[in-house]
Amino acid sequence: MTVTAVPTRPTAVLGLLFVAAFTMDCAEMLVLGMLDLISAGLAVSVPAAGALVTASAAGCAIGGPVLALLTTRLDRRRVLLWSAAVFVLLHLVPVLVDGYSLFLVARVAIGALQGLFIAAAFTTATSIVPPEQAGRAIAVVISGCASASALGMPMGTVLGYALGWRASFVAVVVVGAGVLLAAAVVLPSVPTSPEAQATGQSRHAFAPRVLAVLAVCCLIFAGIQSALTYLVPFLGEVTGVSAAAAIGGFLMLYGVATTVGSAAGGRFADTDAARTLMLGSVGVAASLFTMHLLGDSAVVVAAAVLVLGLCGMGMAPAMQHRVVTLAGPGAPLAASLPASAVNAGIAGGSLAGGAAIDHASLPAAILTGAVIALAAVAAAVATRRLRPPPAPTDGHAAPEAAEPVAA
Repeated sequence: MTVTAVPTRPTAVLGLLFVAAFTMDCAEMLVLGMLDLISAGLAVSVPAAGALVTASAAGCAIGGPVLALLTTRLDRRRVLLWSAAVFVLLHLVPVLVDGYSLFLVARVAIGALQGLFIAAAFTTATSIVPPEQAGRAIAVVISGCASASALGMPMGTVLGYALGWRASFVAVVVVGAGVLLAAAVVLPSVPTSPEAQATGQSRHAFAPRVLAVLAVCCLIFAGIQSALTYLVPFLGEVTGVSAAAAIGGFLMLYGVATTVGSAAGGRFADTDAARTLMLGSVGVAASLFTMHLLGDSAVVVAAAVLVLGLCGMGMAPAMQHRVVTLAGPGAPLAASLPASAVNAGIAGGSLAGGAAIDHASLPAAILTGAVIALAAVAAAVATRRLRPPPAPTDGHAAPEAAEPVAA
């Protein structure tokens, strides 16, 4: 990966990062759309096939920050190219190896590399635009992920049944290789500060002010996932929507809302990231309480699902922007942490919703999500006045740490 990057416009770089994020998240979502096919092809149970999804999420949540810590001194261009190259190569494992265990290990590594790539993509995106447009640059990368979440599973289902599940991973390798070649030409050099050390970055990245905002991220997505995990049975038993096409319509509505929200959220993050977190948290809590109280109305539930997607993912650029800014010199490492917080929230929210159902009823999962989201509102308010550390006085601040947020 020594191809020399040529000078290019920010639009081209941001477009490349969008496509790369979209491709990586589509590759992750492919498995969800082909669980039954993978289960049959590898002669394992459906829950075992589902563990491939868990493995990738765990790799991203834990391995992403670890790899980010190990690569703190490296140019972000080099990190992006090498992580993308290995990501593509690892997708050859299910194509060439007929075994479940190795595939599972590969999924952990794939998740970790994806977490590293996305963190480096955020740093690169914010380094090539004026500081006042950092939130919008972050939103471009997040929009790639959100678009893939909406399209990845249906694309996986279509490809899997049309070409076979292994052929779907061949498609990932082909598309990924094309993105990698484009990246080698388009991506600029984004060096980190010569003074950057892993220990110093850790001190700033895990500072209390950063951990407080990460807690907001975790709570928000725990609240969303507590309800979203059980949305389909809720629609059937409470709302009275059981037709496959109608349920698909609700899920598509949510997917479109997350895509629109993530794209629009960048401008709000640039205007006032802290206020965006507060208002978005209120929107999530209000939509979940509304769903719980008026869940027998399909129109009301559809509106609540729409607001949930818009507000939930609309906050994502502000979360990333706020965390990176509060970390100051620890920005390259901190850029990987919101994904970990979100994955922890998703896991915790699913468990909380399931426990609520076991101890009460199906609507209790929605109420549990609403209560967690209400806690997120309080946390967002409490973190409203947190400020980044003072700027370095030696004039050598890292480019990725020079992103002021309206707080």
